[in-house]
Amino acid sequence: MEYIKAQIGRFGGILALFGVASSILSIFGYNLKLLMWVDLWGNTMGWLLRIGFIVVGVALFFVFGKSEGDEEEQTKTVSN
Repeated sequence: MEYIKAQIGRFGGILALFGVASSILSIFGYNLKLLMWVDLWGNTMGWLLRIGFIVVGVALFFVFGKSEGDEEEQTKTVSN
């Protein structure tokens, strides 16, 4: 189960990274080949999808990114 949580956290980080990269490239008129479809529904919808990728990715990363071992180490460090 811990492996699945770590993979979901990693996926969230990648999703957020793609959203940020797509946003930056879109400013200059470029886009990632993987995310070329986001602008098919218009510029506004493209930006909403990019922002959604970033928000959902960051949420997944922070919710599932930490394993129980990391939390136990932080608890030990704080208590010492």
